[in-house]
Amino acid sequence: MEWFSASVFKLNKLMQVVSGVALSFIVLLTTADVIMRAFGQPIIGTYEIVAMCGGIVIGFIAPITAWMRGHVYVDLLVKRFSPALQNLVNVITRCVAIVLFTMVSLNVVKIGNNFRAAGEISSSLQLPLYPVAYAVALSFFMLALTLGCDILKIRAHTYE
Repeated sequence: MEWFSASVFKLNKLMQVVSGVALSFIVLLTTADVIMRAFGQPIIGTYEIVAMCGGIVIGFIAPITAWMRGHVYVDLLVKRFSPALQNLVNVITRCVAIVLFTMVSLNVVKIGNNFRAAGEISSSLQLPLYPVAYAVALSFFMLALTLGCDILKIRAHTYE
């Protein structure tokens, strides 16, 4: 299963790069829009593009953050348990989270399908909305896979 964890990690790193590029683009676009507004020529659709890229930034950074255990984690009680009980609690919470994020991912795919079927587009630039929904669904799915890798690490005694 080492190849599985390595593949998930590589995909997470790729998503991290995409997130960083999208964030950099947001910064540049917002800066350019502010400068252009000073000259009376705002960039049309900035709000829409920033909103769409924001979904990509937040969604695509979540799996690698979970991999690095960078999310807020309160373990005051769990740290007092025996190592075996700590592992059990970690596996149970990961399983619950996997189910949750898989369900969220599937529902966001449904939303994307509805956007595509209805021809939903942004108001100013007329950009389709479904690709962003699919990208966010992918990020939730990758988060579930990342949590699955945590379970593999716990079973192999390589977690923490």
